[in-house]
Amino acid sequence: MEGREQFRLYHASSIDVPGPAVDALALVAKQNTVHLVIGVIERDGGTLYCTVLFFADDGTFIGKHRKLMPTGSERLVWGFGDGSTLPVYDTTIGRLGAVICWENYMPMLRAAMYAQRIQVYCAPTADGRQTWLPSMQHVAIEGRCFVLSTNQFCRRRDYPADYVADLPKEPDTIVSRGGACIIDPLGNVLAGPLWDKDGIITAEIDLNAVTRALFDFDPVGHYSRPDVFSLTVDRRPKPAVNFD
Repeated sequence: MEGREQFRLYHASSIDVPGPAVDALALVAKQNTVHLVIGVIERDGGTLYCTVLFFADDGTFIGKHRKLMPTGSERLVWGFGDGSTLPVYDTTIGRLGAVICWENYMPMLRAAMYAQRIQVYCAPTADGRQTWLPSMQHVAIEGRCFVLSTNQFCRRRDYPADYVADLPKEPDTIVSRGGACIIDPLGNVLAGPLWDKDGIITAEIDLNAVTRALFDFDPVGHYSRPDVFSLTVDRRPKPAVNFD
């Protein structure tokens, strides 16, 4: 019964893409006139994916990115994304994309994003360690882009009392400590990191800073050596069954 209850919990918290939850999120983006980049658990048949959804400020659902490599025990739950959802979108606030959690430690994936000339690099994570901030600074310096990263902040009381998990019993105990930050293309921290409390961080960014930063270092341009190193990205979807 415990396994059945876990399955029910996993699927109750997952969503279809597209679907009613996507429509509701689109309405939030439209009503607040914001570009929305949000992590969800996507359900596709009997498989779950760790996914980021993108919405324009008029409520348009732009697309999604499925995490390529589930981390650690996530592999027991989530499926693997493929190269068909590695987008960088040209929006009114710049070229926008997302890399999920420990995908940010994958050098070739980062290079694929830089090659698409990403300017606003979103990095949702579940990593609450002190080392996450310097990792995000490195991505910003390496990719010459603005990096916006956020980790969930939650306490034990934010989970159902009967949730099957190895969590502390005290309601006020911090389970995930946050750490949201905004970094500029030269690695300077513009806002955050926001630790151990709820909150919203903001910063004004100037996309011209990306151009200036690329002047002396362009990782996929004048500072690359394609005669020595090359990367091929297969963007074709990889379904289990193909109908010709």
